[in-house]
Amino acid sequence: QVQLVESGGGLVQAGGSLRLSCAASGRTFSTYAMGWFRQAPGKEREFVGATNWSGDNTAYADSVKGRFTISRDNAKNTVYLQMNSLKPEDTAIYYCAASAWFGVRVSLAEYAYWGQGTQVTVSS
Repeated sequence: QVQLVESGGGLVQAGGSLRLSCAASGRTFSTYAMGWFRQAPGKEREFVGATNWSGDNTAYADSVKGRFTISRDNAKNTVYLQMNSLKPEDTAIYYCAASAWFGVRVSLAEYAYWGQGTQVTVSS
């Protein structure tokens, strides 16, 4: 079992950057694939990016490809989401999630553990 706590959200102007962090409890963090998802008001939760257990394989939604980067530090039990060139449409609550699979996972259904989320607001 793993518990997840996100941080780093906030208000930023369009074109700006933010780095989200997700701290995980438990000694088995390095065995989990990790993902970031987001949910805007009135919309369904959607995939943003994911990494495998070691961090050497990643995947991104087309809408963030080239702007967002997911990374992880297994020694610190932490996964990050670096968000650059932010747009107003990136405004959402961002959630990190852990999957018991080793490889990259892009489907919400494959993630068993979720954080509480952190709000990201991008002003135009």
